[in-house]
Amino acid sequence: MLKGIPPIISPELLKALAQMGHGDELVIADGNFPCHSVGKNSIVIRADGHGVPEILDAVLQLIPLDTYTEKPVALMEVVKGDDCPTPPIWEEYKKILNKYEPAHHEIDFTERFAFYERAKDAYLIIATGEKAIYANILLKKGVVK
Repeated sequence: MLKGIPPIISPELLKALAQMGHGDELVIADGNFPCHSVGKNSIVIRADGHGVPEILDAVLQLIPLDTYTEKPVALMEVVKGDDCPTPPIWEEYKKILNKYEPAHHEIDFTERFAFYERAKDAYLIIATGEKAIYANILLKKGVVK
């Protein structure tokens, strides 16, 4: 155990976060996301039993978002025709993002299959047990100063 590291961050996840460089991307995926098929070229770390908001909060304690890109955060937009209101979990994300990155956390709302394509190039995918739909979030790592 280490001081200052959120206990939800496993040693394996801590190592992967430390290995990421500026501009690398990570996905914190909900329980429905096809982590292992999309993440064939990514590190996939399981965080079963945890939700996306608690992982997001812990990750943002350790890495900054990229300030050299206009939108360092991406969410999978609701599919047209899906009878789903704006996912309430997005409000939780905005609160967490504002807590750690108040000046720079603009969000790119990405079409479902475009999100999958972008996720294929992610350095890291964290597979959670999140049950909320449209709860996947992608982060671009910034420069640690």
